[in-house]
Amino acid sequence: MESDRLTGEKINGERIRWGNNYVQVQTEANNVSSKIEIITCDGTKENVNVDLNNKSTLTGSGRVLSLDIFRGLTVVLMVFVEYAGGVYPSVNHSPWNGVTLADFVMPFFLFIVGVSLGLAFKNLPCRLIGTRKAIYRALKLFVIGLFLQGGYFHGSGSLTYGADFESIRWMGILQRIAVSFLVAAMCEIWLNATNFNVSSGKSLMKKYRLQWALTIIVTVVYLSLFYGLYVPDWEYQMPTDLSSSKTVTFSVKCGVRGDTGPACNAVGMIDRKILGIQHLYNRPIYGRLKECSVSSPDYGPLPPVAPSWCGAPFDPEGLLSSLMAIVTCFIGLHYGHIIVHFKGHKVRVQQWLIPSSCLVLLGAICDYGFGMHLNKALYTFSYMCVTAGAAGFLFTGVYMIVDVLGYRKYWTIVLKWMGTNALLIYVLVSCNILPVILQGFYWRQPENNILTLIGIGH
Repeated sequence: MESDRLTGEKINGERIRWGNNYVQVQTEANNVSSKIEIITCDGTKENVNVDLNNKSTLTGSGRVLSLDIFRGLTVVLMVFVEYAGGVYPSVNHSPWNGVTLADFVMPFFLFIVGVSLGLAFKNLPCRLIGTRKAIYRALKLFVIGLFLQGGYFHGSGSLTYGADFESIRWMGILQRIAVSFLVAAMCEIWLNATNFNVSSGKSLMKKYRLQWALTIIVTVVYLSLFYGLYVPDWEYQMPTDLSSSKTVTFSVKCGVRGDTGPACNAVGMIDRKILGIQHLYNRPIYGRLKECSVSSPDYGPLPPVAPSWCGAPFDPEGLLSSLMAIVTCFIGLHYGHIIVHFKGHKVRVQQWLIPSSCLVLLGAICDYGFGMHLNKALYTFSYMCVTAGAAGFLFTGVYMIVDVLGYRKYWTIVLKWMGTNALLIYVLVSCNILPVILQGFYWRQPENNILTLIGIGH
Protein backbone atom coordinates (compact mmCIF):
# COMPACT_ATOMS: atom_id res chain seq x y z
CA MET A 1 0.00 0.00 0.00
CA GLU A 2 1.23 3.50 -0.76
CA SER A 3 1.51 5.78 2.22
CA ASP A 4 0.44 8.89 0.30
CA ARG A 5 -3.03 7.40 -0.03
CA LEU A 6 -3.64 7.36 3.68
CA THR A 7 -6.23 9.88 4.77
CA GLY A 8 -7.28 9.60 8.34
CA GLU A 9 -7.91 10.95 11.76
CA LYS A 10 -6.54 10.19 15.24
CA ILE A 11 -3.21 9.11 13.73
CA ASN A 12 -1.87 8.06 17.15
CA GLY A 13 -5.18 6.67 18.32
CA GLU A 14 -6.98 3.43 17.79
CA ARG A 15 -8.88 4.11 14.57
CA ILE A 16 -8.04 5.76 11.28
CA ARG A 17 -9.87 6.10 8.01
CA TRP A 18 -8.25 3.96 5.33
CA GLY A 19 -9.85 4.67 1.99
CA ASN A 20 -13.58 4.63 2.71
CA ASN A 21 -13.44 2.43 5.80
CA TYR A 22 -12.31 2.62 9.40
CA VAL A 23 -9.79 -0.01 10.45
CA GLN A 24 -8.08 -0.85 13.71
CA VAL A 25 -4.43 0.20 14.01
CA GLN A 26 -1.50 -0.01 16.35
CA THR A 27 1.04 2.81 16.06
CA GLU A 28 4.59 3.60 17.08
CA ALA A 29 4.99 7.31 16.41
CA ASN A 30 7.57 10.05 16.95
CA ASN A 31 7.64 13.64 15.77
CA VAL A 32 8.75 12.73 12.26
CA SER A 33 7.04 9.51 11.24
CA SER A 34 4.65 6.87 12.41
CA LYS A 35 4.80 3.14 11.88
CA ILE A 36 1.23 1.97 11.55
CA GLU A 37 0.11 -1.63 11.70
CA ILE A 38 -3.10 -2.02 9.74
CA ILE A 39 -5.38 -4.80 10.96
CA THR A 40 -8.05 -5.31 8.32
CA CYS A 41 -11.37 -7.07 8.72
CA ASP A 42 -10.00 -10.38 7.45
CA GLY A 43 -7.36 -10.43 10.18
CA THR A 44 -4.32 -9.71 8.01
CA LYS A 45 -1.74 -7.15 9.08
CA GLU A 46 0.41 -4.75 7.14
CA ASN A 47 2.91 -2.13 8.28
CA VAL A 48 2.75 1.32 6.71
CA ASN A 49 5.18 4.19 7.31
CA VAL A 50 3.51 7.61 7.29
CA ASP A 51 5.27 10.98 7.13
CA LEU A 52 3.58 13.10 9.79
CA ASN A 53 5.01 16.30 8.31
CA ASN A 54 3.18 15.67 5.04
CA LYS A 55 -0.28 17.05 5.79
CA SER A 56 -1.59 16.05 2.41
CA THR A 57 -0.89 12.47 3.41
CA LEU A 58 -3.13 12.64 6.43
CA THR A 59 -5.94 14.97 5.55
CA GLY A 60 -8.28 15.83 2.75
CA SER A 61 -11.27 14.18 1.23
CA GLY A 62 -9.37 12.85 -1.77
CA ARG A 63 -11.89 14.42 -4.16
CA VAL A 64 -10.77 15.55 -7.59
CA LEU A 65 -12.15 19.04 -8.19
CA SER A 66 -12.27 18.65 -11.96
CA LEU A 67 -14.41 15.51 -11.59
CA ASP A 68 -16.96 17.37 -9.46
CA ILE A 69 -17.03 20.23 -11.97
CA PHE A 70 -17.41 17.80 -14.88
CA ARG A 71 -20.32 16.21 -13.04
CA GLY A 72 -21.77 19.68 -12.47
CA LEU A 73 -21.48 20.47 -16.18
CA THR A 74 -23.31 17.26 -16.97
CA VAL A 75 -26.06 18.22 -14.52
CA VAL A 76 -26.40 21.59 -16.26
CA LEU A 77 -26.61 19.81 -19.61
CA MET A 78 -29.24 17.44 -18.19
CA VAL A 79 -31.42 20.28 -16.91
CA PHE A 80 -31.06 22.22 -20.15
CA VAL A 81 -32.07 19.37 -22.46
CA GLU A 82 -34.84 18.29 -20.08
CA TYR A 83 -36.67 21.59 -20.45
CA ALA A 84 -35.28 22.99 -23.68
CA GLY A 85 -35.82 19.73 -25.55
CA GLY A 86 -39.57 20.25 -25.65
CA VAL A 87 -39.11 23.77 -27.03
CA TYR A 88 -36.15 23.06 -29.32
CA PRO A 89 -36.44 19.53 -30.74
CA SER A 90 -32.97 19.86 -32.26
CA VAL A 91 -31.40 19.48 -28.79
CA ASN A 92 -33.81 16.74 -27.74
CA HIS A 93 -32.86 13.07 -27.96
CA SER A 94 -32.43 11.80 -31.48
CA PRO A 95 -35.60 9.96 -32.61
CA TRP A 96 -33.46 7.00 -33.63
CA ASN A 97 -30.09 6.98 -35.44
CA GLY A 98 -27.65 9.82 -34.83
CA VAL A 99 -26.83 11.82 -31.73
CA THR A 100 -27.82 15.20 -30.38
CA LEU A 101 -26.74 17.16 -27.32
CA ALA A 102 -29.17 15.27 -25.09
CA ASP A 103 -27.71 11.91 -26.08
CA PHE A 104 -24.44 12.65 -24.27
CA VAL A 105 -25.97 13.06 -20.80
CA MET A 106 -26.39 9.39 -19.85
CA PRO A 107 -22.92 8.26 -21.07
CA PHE A 108 -21.30 11.20 -19.29
CA PHE A 109 -22.90 10.20 -15.98
CA LEU A 110 -21.87 6.56 -16.48
CA PHE A 111 -18.32 7.64 -17.29
CA ILE A 112 -18.21 9.80 -14.16
CA VAL A 113 -19.47 6.90 -12.05
CA GLY A 114 -16.57 4.82 -13.34
CA VAL A 115 -13.97 7.49 -12.59
CA SER A 116 -15.38 7.93 -9.09
CA LEU A 117 -15.20 4.18 -8.48
CA GLY A 118 -11.50 4.16 -9.28
CA LEU A 119 -10.93 6.79 -6.61
CA ALA A 120 -13.38 5.50 -4.01
CA PHE A 121 -12.01 1.96 -3.86
CA LYS A 122 -8.32 2.70 -4.36
CA ASN A 123 -7.33 1.63 -0.81
CA LEU A 124 -10.04 -0.80 0.18
CA PRO A 125 -8.84 -2.80 3.22
CA CYS A 126 -11.78 -5.19 3.30
CA ARG A 127 -13.53 -6.54 0.24
CA LEU A 128 -16.58 -7.67 2.18
CA ILE A 129 -17.17 -4.18 3.58
CA GLY A 130 -16.72 -2.70 0.12
CA THR A 131 -19.14 -5.23 -1.35
CA ARG A 132 -21.77 -4.42 1.25
CA LYS A 133 -21.45 -0.70 0.63
CA ALA A 134 -21.61 -1.11 -3.14
CA ILE A 135 -24.74 -3.27 -2.95
CA TYR A 136 -26.42 -0.82 -0.58
CA ARG A 137 -25.62 2.15 -2.83
CA ALA A 138 -26.84 0.34 -5.94
CA LEU A 139 -30.09 -0.69 -4.24
CA LYS A 140 -30.64 2.88 -3.09
CA LEU A 141 -30.22 4.24 -6.62
CA PHE A 142 -32.44 1.52 -8.07
CA VAL A 143 -35.27 2.17 -5.59
CA ILE A 144 -35.09 5.94 -6.13
CA GLY A 145 -35.24 5.28 -9.86
CA LEU A 146 -38.38 3.16 -9.42
CA PHE A 147 -40.07 6.02 -7.58
CA LEU A 148 -39.06 8.60 -10.17
CA GLN A 149 -39.51 6.67 -13.43
CA GLY A 150 -41.49 3.61 -12.44
CA GLY A 151 -44.77 5.49 -12.60
CA TYR A 152 -45.10 6.59 -8.96
CA PHE A 153 -45.10 10.30 -9.85
CA HIS A 154 -47.65 11.03 -12.57
CA GLY A 155 -46.54 14.54 -13.48
CA SER A 156 -47.15 18.05 -12.23
CA GLY A 157 -50.65 18.23 -13.71
CA SER A 158 -51.93 15.05 -12.07
CA LEU A 159 -53.58 14.78 -8.67
CA THR A 160 -52.78 11.10 -8.29
CA TYR A 161 -49.67 9.19 -7.41
CA GLY A 162 -48.64 5.61 -6.82
CA ALA A 163 -47.28 2.77 -8.94
CA ASP A 164 -49.35 -0.02 -10.43
CA PHE A 165 -47.25 -3.18 -10.20
CA GLU A 166 -49.05 -4.52 -13.25
CA SER A 167 -47.44 -1.82 -15.39
CA ILE A 168 -44.57 -0.39 -13.32
CA ARG A 169 -41.50 0.47 -15.37
CA TRP A 170 -38.66 -1.60 -13.93
CA MET A 171 -35.79 0.01 -15.81
CA GLY A 172 -34.90 3.68 -16.08
CA ILE A 173 -32.01 6.13 -15.87
CA LEU A 174 -31.08 5.60 -12.22
CA GLN A 175 -31.76 1.88 -12.49
CA ARG A 176 -29.27 1.64 -15.37
CA ILE A 177 -26.70 3.64 -13.43
CA ALA A 178 -27.26 1.38 -10.41
CA VAL A 179 -26.69 -1.80 -12.42
CA SER A 180 -23.60 -0.39 -14.15
CA PHE A 181 -22.21 0.87 -10.85
CA LEU A 182 -22.74 -2.47 -9.13
CA VAL A 183 -21.05 -4.52 -11.86
CA ALA A 184 -18.08 -2.14 -12.10
CA ALA A 185 -17.78 -1.92 -8.31
CA MET A 186 -17.75 -5.70 -7.90
CA CYS A 187 -15.02 -5.94 -10.51
CA GLU A 188 -12.99 -3.19 -8.87
CA ILE A 189 -13.29 -4.90 -5.50
CA TRP A 190 -12.72 -8.52 -6.53
CA LEU A 191 -10.81 -8.37 -9.84
CA ASN A 192 -8.02 -6.07 -8.74
CA ALA A 193 -4.46 -7.42 -8.80
CA THR A 194 -2.74 -6.33 -5.57
CA ASN A 195 0.98 -5.67 -5.07
CA PHE A 196 1.43 -4.85 -8.75
CA ASN A 197 3.73 -1.97 -9.62
CA VAL A 198 2.35 0.41 -12.25
CA SER A 199 4.89 2.47 -14.16
CA SER A 200 3.37 2.77 -17.63
CA GLY A 201 0.14 2.48 -19.53
CA LYS A 202 1.01 -1.09 -20.46
CA SER A 203 1.56 -2.13 -16.84
CA LEU A 204 -1.70 -0.40 -15.87
CA MET A 205 -3.59 -2.51 -18.39
CA LYS A 206 -1.81 -5.62 -17.08
CA LYS A 207 -2.74 -4.86 -13.48
CA TYR A 208 -6.41 -4.67 -14.39
CA ARG A 209 -6.31 -7.35 -17.09
CA LEU A 210 -9.19 -9.31 -15.52
CA GLN A 211 -11.41 -6.23 -15.65
CA TRP A 212 -10.51 -5.65 -19.29
CA ALA A 213 -11.18 -9.31 -20.06
CA LEU A 214 -14.66 -8.95 -18.57
CA THR A 215 -15.20 -5.74 -20.55
CA ILE A 216 -14.39 -7.58 -23.77
CA ILE A 217 -16.67 -10.47 -22.79
CA VAL A 218 -19.57 -8.09 -22.10
CA THR A 219 -19.02 -6.39 -25.47
CA VAL A 220 -18.91 -9.72 -27.32
CA VAL A 221 -22.09 -10.89 -25.58
CA TYR A 222 -23.88 -7.67 -26.56
CA LEU A 223 -22.80 -7.85 -30.20
CA SER A 224 -23.59 -11.57 -30.43
CA LEU A 225 -27.10 -11.14 -29.07
CA PHE A 226 -27.74 -7.91 -30.95
CA TYR A 227 -26.81 -9.29 -34.36
CA GLY A 228 -27.39 -13.00 -33.80
CA LEU A 229 -30.80 -13.31 -32.15
CA TYR A 230 -33.75 -14.13 -34.36
CA VAL A 231 -36.62 -11.66 -33.86
CA PRO A 232 -40.00 -13.24 -34.73
CA ASP A 233 -43.26 -11.50 -35.50
CA TRP A 234 -44.90 -10.02 -32.43
CA GLU A 235 -47.96 -8.08 -31.36
CA TYR A 236 -49.11 -5.66 -28.71
CA GLN A 237 -52.34 -4.10 -27.52
CA MET A 238 -53.35 -0.49 -26.98
CA PRO A 239 -56.57 1.04 -25.61
CA THR A 240 -58.89 2.51 -28.19
CA ASP A 241 -59.07 5.71 -26.14
CA LEU A 242 -58.11 6.89 -22.66
CA SER A 243 -61.61 6.50 -21.22
CA SER A 244 -62.27 3.02 -22.59
CA SER A 245 -61.18 -0.41 -21.43
CA LYS A 246 -61.38 -1.76 -24.97
CA THR A 247 -58.11 -2.50 -26.72
CA VAL A 248 -56.95 -2.95 -30.27
CA THR A 249 -54.22 -5.42 -31.25
CA PHE A 250 -51.36 -4.43 -33.55
CA SER A 251 -49.20 -7.01 -35.33
CA VAL A 252 -45.57 -6.30 -36.22
CA LYS A 253 -43.93 -8.37 -38.94
CA CYS A 254 -40.26 -9.19 -38.37
CA GLY A 255 -38.65 -12.61 -38.87
CA VAL A 256 -35.12 -11.19 -39.13
CA ARG A 257 -31.72 -11.14 -37.41
CA GLY A 258 -29.49 -8.16 -36.74
CA ASP A 259 -32.10 -5.54 -37.60
CA THR A 260 -31.33 -2.07 -36.25
CA GLY A 261 -34.71 -0.47 -36.90
CA PRO A 262 -37.28 0.42 -34.24
CA ALA A 263 -39.56 -2.58 -34.80
CA CYS A 264 -37.42 -5.69 -35.12
CA ASN A 265 -34.26 -5.21 -33.05
CA ALA A 266 -33.06 -7.71 -30.45
CA VAL A 267 -32.96 -5.04 -27.73
CA GLY A 268 -36.73 -4.60 -27.76
CA MET A 269 -37.40 -8.32 -28.12
CA ILE A 270 -35.38 -9.22 -25.01
CA ASP A 271 -37.16 -6.56 -22.96
CA ARG A 272 -40.57 -7.75 -24.14
CA LYS A 273 -39.73 -11.36 -23.29
CA ILE A 274 -38.07 -10.81 -19.90
CA LEU A 275 -39.53 -7.60 -18.48
CA GLY A 276 -42.90 -7.79 -20.22
CA ILE A 277 -44.18 -5.25 -22.71
CA GLN A 278 -46.46 -3.68 -20.09
CA HIS A 279 -43.37 -2.75 -18.03
CA LEU A 280 -41.62 -0.84 -20.80
CA TYR A 281 -41.56 2.89 -21.49
CA ASN A 282 -44.89 3.64 -23.15
CA ARG A 283 -43.82 6.80 -24.98
CA PRO A 284 -41.10 5.44 -27.27
CA ILE A 285 -38.51 7.79 -28.66
CA TYR A 286 -39.16 6.54 -32.20
CA GLY A 287 -42.63 8.06 -31.91
CA ARG A 288 -40.93 11.27 -33.08
CA LEU A 289 -39.79 9.76 -36.38
CA LYS A 290 -41.41 11.10 -39.55
CA GLU A 291 -43.02 7.68 -40.06
CA CYS A 292 -44.83 8.08 -36.74
CA SER A 293 -45.42 11.81 -36.31
CA VAL A 294 -46.62 14.58 -38.58
CA SER A 295 -44.73 16.97 -36.27
CA SER A 296 -41.38 15.14 -36.52
CA PRO A 297 -38.81 15.56 -35.01
CA ASP A 298 -41.29 16.24 -32.21
CA TYR A 299 -44.20 14.08 -31.05
CA GLY A 300 -47.45 14.60 -32.89
CA PRO A 301 -50.47 12.88 -34.49
CA LEU A 302 -49.85 9.71 -36.47
CA PRO A 303 -49.60 10.03 -40.25
CA PRO A 304 -52.39 8.35 -42.26
CA VAL A 305 -50.21 5.35 -43.16
CA ALA A 306 -48.18 5.02 -39.95
CA PRO A 307 -46.46 1.65 -39.36
CA SER A 308 -48.03 -0.66 -36.80
CA TRP A 309 -45.06 -0.40 -34.44
CA CYS A 310 -45.29 3.37 -33.89
CA GLY A 311 -47.21 3.08 -30.62
CA ALA A 312 -45.42 0.01 -29.25
CA PRO A 313 -43.71 0.46 -25.87
CA PHE A 314 -39.91 0.46 -25.97
CA ASP A 315 -37.48 1.05 -23.11
CA PRO A 316 -34.37 3.12 -23.94
CA GLU A 317 -32.82 1.83 -20.70
CA GLY A 318 -33.50 -1.84 -21.34
CA LEU A 319 -31.57 -4.98 -20.44
CA LEU A 320 -29.42 -5.71 -23.48
CA SER A 321 -28.55 -2.07 -24.12
CA SER A 322 -27.42 -1.78 -20.49
CA LEU A 323 -24.48 -4.06 -21.31
CA MET A 324 -22.90 -1.24 -23.30
CA ALA A 325 -23.69 1.13 -20.44
CA ILE A 326 -21.63 -1.14 -18.19
CA VAL A 327 -18.75 -0.90 -20.67
CA THR A 328 -18.94 2.91 -20.52
CA CYS A 329 -18.63 2.65 -16.74
CA PHE A 330 -15.57 0.40 -17.14
CA ILE A 331 -13.95 2.96 -19.43
CA GLY A 332 -14.50 5.66 -16.82
CA LEU A 333 -12.98 3.31 -14.25
CA HIS A 334 -9.82 3.16 -16.37
CA TYR A 335 -9.57 6.95 -16.29
CA GLY A 336 -9.92 6.81 -12.51
CA HIS A 337 -7.10 4.27 -12.33
CA ILE A 338 -4.90 6.72 -14.22
CA ILE A 339 -5.49 9.33 -11.50
CA VAL A 340 -4.60 6.81 -8.81
CA HIS A 341 -1.42 5.41 -10.36
CA PHE A 342 0.05 8.42 -12.18
CA LYS A 343 0.80 11.56 -10.19
CA GLY A 344 2.05 13.97 -12.86
CA HIS A 345 -0.35 16.15 -14.82
CA LYS A 346 1.42 15.56 -18.13
CA VAL A 347 1.36 11.78 -17.95
CA ARG A 348 -2.28 11.78 -16.84
CA VAL A 349 -3.33 13.95 -19.77
CA GLN A 350 -1.38 11.76 -22.19
CA GLN A 351 -2.91 8.57 -20.78
CA TRP A 352 -6.39 10.09 -21.14
CA LEU A 353 -6.06 11.57 -24.62
CA ILE A 354 -4.87 8.35 -26.24
CA PRO A 355 -7.93 6.19 -25.37
CA SER A 356 -10.28 9.13 -25.95
CA SER A 357 -8.97 9.59 -29.49
CA CYS A 358 -9.06 5.85 -30.20
CA LEU A 359 -12.64 5.53 -28.96
CA VAL A 360 -13.97 8.40 -31.07
CA LEU A 361 -12.09 7.15 -34.13
CA LEU A 362 -13.33 3.58 -33.63
CA GLY A 363 -16.91 4.77 -33.19
CA ALA A 364 -16.72 6.87 -36.36
CA ILE A 365 -15.31 3.93 -38.34
CA CYS A 366 -18.08 1.64 -37.09
CA ASP A 367 -20.71 4.23 -38.00
CA TYR A 368 -19.52 5.34 -41.41
CA GLY A 369 -17.56 2.27 -42.46
CA PHE A 370 -19.63 -0.64 -41.20
CA GLY A 371 -23.13 0.81 -40.87
CA MET A 372 -23.17 0.35 -37.10
CA HIS A 373 -25.06 3.58 -36.54
CA LEU A 374 -24.84 5.79 -33.48
CA ASN A 375 -28.03 5.03 -31.59
CA LYS A 376 -28.77 5.97 -28.00
CA ALA A 377 -31.94 3.87 -27.69
CA LEU A 378 -30.05 0.72 -28.68
CA TYR A 379 -26.81 1.90 -27.03
CA THR A 380 -24.89 0.60 -30.02
CA PHE A 381 -21.18 -0.14 -29.86
CA SER A 382 -20.39 2.89 -32.02
CA TYR A 383 -22.51 5.12 -29.78
CA MET A 384 -20.70 3.81 -26.72
CA CYS A 385 -17.30 4.52 -28.27
CA VAL A 386 -18.08 8.06 -29.45
CA THR A 387 -19.81 9.20 -26.26
CA ALA A 388 -17.22 7.62 -23.94
CA GLY A 389 -14.44 9.20 -25.98
CA ALA A 390 -16.20 12.56 -25.86
CA ALA A 391 -16.52 12.21 -22.09
CA GLY A 392 -12.80 11.51 -21.90
CA PHE A 393 -11.96 14.59 -23.95
CA LEU A 394 -14.24 16.86 -21.92
CA PHE A 395 -12.97 15.52 -18.60
CA THR A 396 -9.38 16.04 -19.75
CA GLY A 397 -10.18 19.61 -20.76
CA VAL A 398 -11.82 20.39 -17.42
CA TYR A 399 -8.88 18.79 -15.60
CA MET A 400 -6.37 20.96 -17.48
CA ILE A 401 -8.32 24.15 -16.80
CA VAL A 402 -9.13 23.50 -13.15
CA ASP A 403 -6.41 21.25 -11.75
CA VAL A 404 -3.45 22.03 -14.01
CA LEU A 405 -3.92 25.76 -14.65
CA GLY A 406 -5.63 26.31 -11.29
CA TYR A 407 -8.49 28.31 -12.78
CA ARG A 408 -10.97 29.21 -10.05
CA LYS A 409 -13.99 31.44 -10.61
CA TYR A 410 -17.46 31.73 -9.15
CA TRP A 411 -18.87 29.44 -11.83
CA THR A 412 -16.51 26.66 -10.76
CA ILE A 413 -17.91 26.94 -7.23
CA VAL A 414 -21.46 26.67 -8.57
CA LEU A 415 -20.58 23.71 -10.79
CA LYS A 416 -18.76 21.98 -7.94
CA TRP A 417 -21.83 22.34 -5.73
CA MET A 418 -24.05 20.98 -8.49
CA GLY A 419 -21.63 18.12 -9.05
CA THR A 420 -21.58 17.09 -5.41
CA ASN A 421 -25.39 17.30 -5.25
CA ALA A 422 -26.18 15.73 -8.62
CA LEU A 423 -28.64 13.16 -7.25
CA LEU A 424 -30.60 15.81 -5.35
CA ILE A 425 -30.89 17.99 -8.45
CA TYR A 426 -31.94 15.01 -10.55
CA VAL A 427 -34.72 14.20 -8.09
CA LEU A 428 -35.89 17.82 -8.11
CA VAL A 429 -35.95 17.84 -11.91
CA SER A 430 -37.70 14.47 -12.21
CA CYS A 431 -40.42 15.50 -9.75
CA ASN A 432 -40.87 18.87 -11.50
CA ILE A 433 -39.94 20.62 -8.26
CA LEU A 434 -37.02 22.55 -9.73
CA PRO A 435 -39.01 24.21 -12.55
CA VAL A 436 -41.74 25.16 -10.08
CA ILE A 437 -39.11 26.83 -7.89
CA LEU A 438 -37.53 28.67 -10.84
CA GLN A 439 -40.89 29.83 -12.15
CA GLY A 440 -41.49 31.46 -8.78
CA PHE A 441 -38.92 34.14 -9.60
CA TYR A 442 -40.27 36.61 -12.13
CA TRP A 443 -40.28 40.29 -13.16
CA ARG A 444 -43.62 42.07 -12.57
CA GLN A 445 -45.70 39.39 -14.28
CA PRO A 446 -45.51 35.63 -13.50
CA GLU A 447 -45.07 34.97 -17.21
CA ASN A 448 -41.73 36.82 -17.07
CA ASN A 449 -40.07 34.11 -14.98
CA ILE A 450 -36.55 32.72 -15.15
CA LEU A 451 -37.48 29.77 -17.37
CA THR A 452 -39.15 32.07 -19.89
CA LEU A 453 -36.16 34.40 -19.79
CA ILE A 454 -33.73 31.67 -20.82
CA GLY A 455 -36.12 30.44 -23.50
CA ILE A 456 -37.39 27.15 -22.04
CA GLY A 457 -40.51 28.28 -20.23
CA HIS A 458 -44.06 27.51 -21.34
